[in-house]
Amino acid sequence: MEVIIISMKIKGTTRITGVFGYPVNHSLSPIFQNAAFDYLKLDYVYIPLEVKPENLKIAVESIKIFNWIGVNVTIPHKKEVIKYLDELDESSEILSVVNTIHNIDGKLKGYTTDGDGFIRSLKEDGKFNIKNKNVFIIGAGGSSYAICGALIKERVKSIFITNRTYENARKLKEHLKKKLNFKNIEIIEFEKRNDRKIWENIDLLINTTSVGMKENDPLLIEKINIEKVQFVYDIVYNRKTELLKSAEYLKISNLDGISMLVYQGAISFEIWTGKKAPVDIMKKAICEKIKK
Repeated sequence: MEVIIISMKIKGTTRITGVFGYPVNHSLSPIFQNAAFDYLKLDYVYIPLEVKPENLKIAVESIKIFNWIGVNVTIPHKKEVIKYLDELDESSEILSVVNTIHNIDGKLKGYTTDGDGFIRSLKEDGKFNIKNKNVFIIGAGGSSYAICGALIKERVKSIFITNRTYENARKLKEHLKKKLNFKNIEIIEFEKRNDRKIWENIDLLINTTSVGMKENDPLLIEKINIEKVQFVYDIVYNRKTELLKSAEYLKISNLDGISMLVYQGAISFEIWTGKKAPVDIMKKAICEKIKK
C-alpha cells in the first residue's frame, strides 16, 4: 500500500493515527489525512494497519501501549471493537458501532462518524434533502447501522432493508426500533429485493455492502427498478460500481463512497487534532490520487 506523506518528517514527537481493517490495502484514508496534516503543518502521521479479527483486542491495546492519538476502524471491526473500549459517545452508544477511536490520556473513547459524514456528503455534495423520503438500504453491517441512525435523525419517512443474511437485517430493524423508537422499517427478503411493487415509491437507494469493489461483482438491483429513484448512493469508493454506472445511464443523481469517506474522515481529524479539517485539501488530495 502506498502512503503519501507530502513533506512530513517523522520525529519522536510525531503523533500516530491510522486505520484498523481487514483487508486494508485498498484504503484511501492515508492519502487525504496526511495531506490535511501536512497542510496545517501538524506533527501527525496516518498509516494503514491490517488487523485480522483474531488480533483486534491486541491491536486496540497497542493504541495505549504506543500512545497513539487514535485510529479509524473499518470492515470487519466496527461492532466487535466496542468491547475493548473504555467509553463511547452518544451515537456509538445508541447504534452499537464505532469507526473512530480517540486515546485521551490512556482511555479509549469510541465515536461513529460514518452517519454524520454520510449526511453531510448527501447534503453538500449531493444537494439532496432526505426529510420525508423513502429509503432502500442494501446491507446490515456496521455502516448500515450508522447510516440508518443518521437518516432517522434527519426524519426520513421509511426505511427498507435487504441483506443476504435475513437475521442480520432483523437485528438491525429491532435495534433501530428499540434505540431510536423508529418503527417505519420493513425487511425485504434478499431473494425478493427486485419485486417491482417495492420500487414504486423509493426515493433514495443506498448500497452499504462491499459488493461492487470487484470488477465482476453483480448488479444487485435491476436497472428497471432504479428508474424512478431520485438518488443513488454507493459507499464503495475504490471503483465505479455497476450500480453507479446504471444510475449515470439513467441520468439519476448519484455519489460514490469517496464523498462520505472524506467527510467522515474530516470529523475524525477534528476529534484527534481539535482543528477544523481542511476538507477542500482532503478532497483535492484524493481526487489527484485517483486520476493517476
